[in-house]
Amino acid sequence: MITSWFTGRLPEQWFGGRHEFVIDREEVAVVGTLPVPSAAEGVQDAERAALLDGHIQRFREETRERRIEIAREAEHRFRRKVSWGVSCGDETVMFTTLSVPVMTRLRQQERRVLDTLVAAGVARSRSDALAWCVRLVGSKTDTWLADLRDALQHVDRVRSSGPDLNG
Repeated sequence: MITSWFTGRLPEQWFGGRHEFVIDREEVAVVGTLPVPSAAEGVQDAERAALLDGHIQRFREETRERRIEIAREAEHRFRRKVSWGVSCGDETVMFTTLSVPVMTRLRQQERRVLDTLVAAGVARSRSDALAWCVRLVGSKTDTWLADLRDALQHVDRVRSSGPDLNG
């Protein structure tokens, strides 16, 4: 329902119909794909990166007010924060993101792992170290996590096609 609403609400000229939604309990991240400008063809790496950065920043500025309007509507409707980003070529930039505190209980051995990362300068705090660990596990298990998410989507579809027990 959320993705359908956004698909209907987003201006078609923004992403040419290509966008991705990452949804959890607190946030909806909308990541659209911008076409690579034709001027980027045959340009050296540093120049290409600068051109793509300028293209992304122009899009960000030109769409800011409209993105805020759509986000406010969505936040009211779905009770989740909205964050925005774009992909262009091999570059993905998030304009806004939500940082949500997560409560957890860790045993001493697990806390020692976090403290080691802090002491080594890998992270500034236990919170940063925990986020680093989550990103590391996510990057090492992408395929497995994608399969698990697909399975959960299948469960949601089956659940929604079942009988209505409330009415």
